[in-house]
Amino acid sequence: MRVAQKFKALTTSLPSPVGGWNARDSLAAMQPVDAVILENWFPSTSELILRFGFTQHATGIPGQVETVMTYNGPTSSKLFGIGGEEVYDATVAGPVGAPVVSGLTNSRWEYVNVATPGGHFLLMVNGADPVYQFDGTSWTNPAITGVSPSSLININLHKGRVWFIEKDSLSAWYLGIGAIAGAASEFDLSSVAQMGGYLVAMATWTIDAGYGVDDLAVFMTSEGEVLVYRGTNPASATDWALVGIFRVGNPIGRRCWMKFAGDLLIITQDGVLPMSGALQSSRTNPTVAITDKIQRAVSESVVDHGAKFGWQLLHFPKQNMLWVNVPINEGENQEQYVMNTISKSWCRFTGWNANCWTILEENPYFGGDGFIGHAWNTNSDNGDQINGDALPAFNYFGMTGQTKRWTMVRPVFRSTGTPQLYVNMNVEFDESANTAPLSFSPTIYGRWDEAIWDISLWSGGLGVIKNWQGVNGTGYCAAPRMVVAASDIEVMWVSTDFVYEAGGVL
Repeated sequence: MRVAQKFKALTTSLPSPVGGWNARDSLAAMQPVDAVILENWFPSTSELILRFGFTQHATGIPGQVETVMTYNGPTSSKLFGIGGEEVYDATVAGPVGAPVVSGLTNSRWEYVNVATPGGHFLLMVNGADPVYQFDGTSWTNPAITGVSPSSLININLHKGRVWFIEKDSLSAWYLGIGAIAGAASEFDLSSVAQMGGYLVAMATWTIDAGYGVDDLAVFMTSEGEVLVYRGTNPASATDWALVGIFRVGNPIGRRCWMKFAGDLLIITQDGVLPMSGALQSSRTNPTVAITDKIQRAVSESVVDHGAKFGWQLLHFPKQNMLWVNVPINEGENQEQYVMNTISKSWCRFTGWNANCWTILEENPYFGGDGFIGHAWNTNSDNGDQINGDALPAFNYFGMTGQTKRWTMVRPVFRSTGTPQLYVNMNVEFDESANTAPLSFSPTIYGRWDEAIWDISLWSGGLGVIKNWQGVNGTGYCAAPRMVVAASDIEVMWVSTDFVYEAGGVL
């Protein structure tokens, strides 16, 4: 007599999805280290890190802070925020004092730092008000002639010259070498730009031209034309020449570009493009974009939110991060698409409603609703919990044609405390959330110079958390949907262990 064979429990361990967010490939074709959803989990090279939080650095600014600027002088730096059509000195943490500049038309300004023999200056323009300058002590309006200063909407520094973009035109204007005021000369691109439109921005692209490093002047139009020039003096036929005219996707927003190592990144309808790759390839080659792996999400965001204010790139070198700020609702809800600059893995940050960004002394600051936030400096969002959500790639666990029943899951974390965790198995490519939002009540640890020794509770170092949780799921493929809530603790997700039973074909 044959005895019926019982189901045998099998075990498998998978690394955390350090390959990052994949919004490009088929759900059935993703690599095991990729993720369908990766929210507030940053993919480091070895594990996932629940993102750090922020504190309100400067408060009391009226309305939305739509510009944050850094002045970098020879001996000190300053942080300024523009909100409610006023400029505030936000260098010192806490409530801001009286505005240093008032009566502006809007709070959306572009700026550069300029070092001249006469000193170090911050210059800013917005296309509606006169040009403003800060010399380290006071704010004034430099005397610029030849063009209406209130029509200048974009600014750039190229080979010792300050350049401006005139609003709603194909004209750029430049000052003398080392000058921050005086007569501006026009550089008209209307006969060069073949697609028409207007100039959106100008940037400086540093490249190795084969005979040495050179800075090229790059002009971007609203129609996606990129006009590249080499030289120093636009008035000289022998010292200024057109390198080429190239076509990329239409740029998104005035703050559409950023210098990145030896390249220039541009936010376009085709994703975030490195200039070096974009000019050597066709628009039909999507792999050129550094956002290629999340291109579907980027394309949807550009279609739905491309006309909204708030698009910006930020490089955070200290944490090997590149952030793309995405305005879902102006002044209410913004997200950041975040890339690990080492592994090129992506994730998505939520909870930081940032209108704009800047770096001050290697730390990121953003403009919010009535405040300037200091990001990635704490383990809570201004005292509130941080929520992480992840759905790794669906996995057949080595048995494509067999049904399986998953019974237990053990996420392995490294943490300075115990986060609130919920995990269940999503089967057969089901992406839906299967849990209500978690509420986290943290253990209150003592703070140095505030807590009482031998009485307060002190946190330890990183410890390993590896608790089994019962789950229920039956199908051919599955992935653990994991929701985490934490506050005032660090959380790193290393791997996940599974217990399941193998069934038949049907």
